[in-house]
Amino acid sequence: MPPLAVALGDPAGIGPEVIAKAWAMREALGLDPFFAIGDRRSLEAVSSVPVATLTRPQDALGLFDAALPLLQVDDPGEIEPGRPNLAGARCALDSLELAVGLARAGIASGLVTAPVAKSQLYAIGFQHPGQTEFIAERCGVAASNVAMMMVGPDLRTVPVTIHIPLAEVPQALTTDLILARARTTARGLVRDFGIATPRLAIAGLNPHASEGGAMGSEEARIIGPAIVQLQSEGLDVTGPHAPDSLFHAAARPRYDAVICMYHDQALIPLKTLYFDEGVNMTLGLPILRTAPDHGTAFAIAGKDLASPRAMIAAIRLAGQCARLRASAA
Repeated sequence: MPPLAVALGDPAGIGPEVIAKAWAMREALGLDPFFAIGDRRSLEAVSSVPVATLTRPQDALGLFDAALPLLQVDDPGEIEPGRPNLAGARCALDSLELAVGLARAGIASGLVTAPVAKSQLYAIGFQHPGQTEFIAERCGVAASNVAMMMVGPDLRTVPVTIHIPLAEVPQALTTDLILARARTTARGLVRDFGIATPRLAIAGLNPHASEGGAMGSEEARIIGPAIVQLQSEGLDVTGPHAPDSLFHAAARPRYDAVICMYHDQALIPLKTLYFDEGVNMTLGLPILRTAPDHGTAFAIAGKDLASPRAMIAAIRLAGQCARLRASAA
């Protein structure tokens, strides 16, 4: 299996540090081989792990045991941990672009992305809400046909609406959008997790799933019809469920993923339970993509304080899913 490609993200953030720490723990954790893409200096500024500059990504497999393989992007200019700048944003974008291309070409078996600073990317002309939408566009997939799945040890959540103000959620929520997210999630659970018959729980939007219309009509007008349609397609779908009772320990074994109506409904339970090991996975792409569920953390960059657990979880999940895809090919 080809190695995984790991984009270093913003070189002033904690991405280089947690990737270096993940490589240092590779043998003990049994991580699949990977190579980093970005600026060598960003790694050397925060870690003493040996780094081997690649001339070809394919050579990463032979180097991985002895050094962290790195595919160097063009010289980004001045890089300093904890001090983001436009040069670093260009480096992050170049790294991401190259990583996507290698995954699409099959040279990398999957893509893991470290955090970027959107404000810095926007300053250099980045036009996408985030890395997910950028990757989808480069893969020729409409943003409405991908799903952002948050993955923890025993919890998977998918938000239907994502990065919009809470006040706009009721207007943005449609039956068709719920259908698209649920179908993408079901296909992803089959393809990447080997779950033959995925069980999807659909959350309500309002408290207590509106209590029969007493606290809103979205469950009856929008969510309910989506559930009926999905069930008619043969999917194992239940709901709408009261959101406040979906995530406790006894409830989690009853489903394989929860389709949530908005961003925080999906991310708060995941981050509360698994803040240091949550993974953001993009479903619906022709390539594998995972990411640690945390930000750039500029305030602690370069101080040897960043936990690599989420990055390790993202690399491990990408490797597991890549092997499953390879075995099914």
